[in-house]
Amino acid sequence: MQKKDTYLESTLDLNSGNVWGIDESELLELWKQDIKDEDFVASEDKVLNVIRLSFDVYHFDESDERDRIRYTNGDYTILPVSEKQKTSVAVRKKKIRQITDLSYENIKHISAAELLQLIDRNFGGGWDSISLSIKDIIESTFDISTTTLPASRIHAPGGTLERKVADGYDVLEVAKGTWIEAIFAKKREPMEKLRFISENEYDEDGNRKVIEDEEDEDEREREHDDDDTANDDTFYESYTPEADIKDDELADE
Repeated sequence: MQKKDTYLESTLDLNSGNVWGIDESELLELWKQDIKDEDFVASEDKVLNVIRLSFDVYHFDESDERDRIRYTNGDYTILPVSEKQKTSVAVRKKKIRQITDLSYENIKHISAAELLQLIDRNFGGGWDSISLSIKDIIESTFDISTTTLPASRIHAPGGTLERKVADGYDVLEVAKGTWIEAIFAKKREPMEKLRFISENEYDEDGNRKVIEDEEDEDEREREHDDDDTANDDTFYESYTPEADIKDDELADE
């Protein structure tokens, strides 16, 4: 699980997007800080509901020996609670154990290697065995491509696999008889949000007013777009040694 990218000052900053980016120790540190504030009592239940999105949350009675043994054995983190809460609270980060556990929120907080491990556990069926809804979740955050080649040719020098790995992709090889399906995954850079331009940014003639540093920013965006185009990898970009493999193999049969 990847670490969070945004610094959090309070549990009140948690939401469905960033709650997957913190672990138990980080949550406990924030919680201990917030519980000291008398006003936090009013938000305690609301915060717990947000925490439930990525943590298993259990209320238990510490006076009950069975509960105390179960939740204080080191598998859970105990959150100190206000007097309003009649029970203690134990939390444990939810595990993404299978591909169907993926969501648009948690997919952003796993690496390409972790994603391919989940795909590998999906009965070994490869990319086509994944439902369209899960594929949509995956492709919202990762660039995915596949190629299927004879096992004897999959690692051909200068081939697709070698080039993709050199370009930063993680790869999963799925055996399909005498052929191998290679699934490539690479995390996309976060997309910038669209900027809203209000009417008062235009002059009386309908022309956009010049905003300080805006020209420099536009220039940087153009350079970024040029870089993306230069790095675009398509099937027909260059010839690879395995280009005619399938036809040759079929001809020999």
